[in-house]
Amino acid sequence: MKQDILIVGGGVAGLSAAAHLASYASVTVLEAESATGYHTSGRSAALFEEKYGQETTIALNKASKAFLEHHDGGFLSPRGFMLLGSRDDNAAFENDLKTMQLSEISAEDALARVPILNTNHLTRFAHADDAQDIDTDLLMQSYTRLMRAHGGQIVTNARVENVWHVDGRWQVIAGGESYAADVVVNAAGAWASQIAHMAGAQDIPVQPYRRSVARIPAPGGLDVSSWPMLFGPGETWYAKPDAGALIISPADEDPVDPHDAWADDMTLAEGIASYQEVVTEDVTRVISNWAGLRSFAPDRNLVLGFDRQAPGFFWCAGQGGYGMQSSPATGQLVADLITGRAPEIDNTVITRIAPNRL
Repeated sequence: MKQDILIVGGGVAGLSAAAHLASYASVTVLEAESATGYHTSGRSAALFEEKYGQETTIALNKASKAFLEHHDGGFLSPRGFMLLGSRDDNAAFENDLKTMQLSEISAEDALARVPILNTNHLTRFAHADDAQDIDTDLLMQSYTRLMRAHGGQIVTNARVENVWHVDGRWQVIAGGESYAADVVVNAAGAWASQIAHMAGAQDIPVQPYRRSVARIPAPGGLDVSSWPMLFGPGETWYAKPDAGALIISPADEDPVDPHDAWADDMTLAEGIASYQEVVTEDVTRVISNWAGLRSFAPDRNLVLGFDRQAPGFFWCAGQGGYGMQSSPATGQLVADLITGRAPEIDNTVITRIAPNRL
């Protein structure tokens, strides 16, 4: 089967690229699992916070906002974001306050938003009104519809077994089938470095890090639907309303090999303890837990662009925890660079996320 472009990975990186490329080329997405969005993309905290991430990521976030607000009726809904600080983390609080451009609020204002805050422990509070939830399922479905409307296809259970370049085209064996294409897009998430190694591309260490999450019942049986996301200074933990319950994460970043991740019980316990310090309601039960893999390049910027030593091999990796909120602009940039159109993203950003910087 000959295709112009093969995209390895059916997470948000691969699907957003496919959605923007399909009107210009024949596109096939190869997904190793039985469904798209199985790994990190299906386990996202799903928040749009424009000022979250590296400078390059923030630029992509800003460029993504209009699409997230308006395409298909929009994917965003109000949430809010609250930073909570104590005497012990004042320096980290100050740094987050500045870099995320938050507004400091009083304890009374904070309690009006989240009535279970422990003001005997907490000393400082800051809030952002513009943080919003992302309907990640709807967003992924929209990318899939856009791709398929232009003839693109997704092949599941297609784990890549081999990749090589011969006679000016890429040959790929995946799920026991053979594929050929002019361009291979490496959107394999935690497996991106492995795919690159098979292809003889640059040796870029895209490292997966485990992030664990627990779901607990709504504290005190309260209605948490309007509560903001709660955040510990320096991203030491976070909590967020989710479907009538609360999810808590220790914001862990344990380097691991790529795999179907699961939560570490001890790490989860530490995260729940951090949350417990700042609230007056005890955590008595965990409903469920899970983990995802957030993958980063050494400098924490995305890796996006053509490889310098493997012709027609395109990186779309290292999106860390920013993939959902930056995906509209990232997918568009992938399409622009592959098709040779002039990108709307500033060239400084493009240079700072290009693979040849590493």
